[in-house]
Amino acid sequence: MISMLWSSLLAVFLGVIIFCISWLISKQAMADREKSSPFECGFDPLSSARVPFSLRFFLLAVIFLIFDVEIVLLIPAISFMKSVIDFTSIAGVFLFLVILIVGLFHEWNEGSLDWLA
Repeated sequence: MISMLWSSLLAVFLGVIIFCISWLISKQAMADREKSSPFECGFDPLSSARVPFSLRFFLLAVIFLIFDVEIVLLIPAISFMKSVIDFTSIAGVFLFLVILIVGLFHEWNEGSLDWLA
């Protein structure tokens, strides 16, 4: 019983010592303003939070999500076509790809894919 008490006290004592040492070390690192400021991708954290973000950035993110979901839908279809070759499955995948290519050309002609404009 006494050894359990000493073990518990030793664990608490070591925990308090480690906590105090880490607290003292962290006080030195808080002096850097750049490291302690929040980071938001594409935004200046020191400016007003009410400034609207770029619509071009939003459209590019949506286009990325659409083509990412397209890959998730297309890979199982290709692996399914390895085992079963059927006209309806081939026509469905071909129609899906045609719709995606038409959408890609539409976004290209609209100018949503231009980074420098």
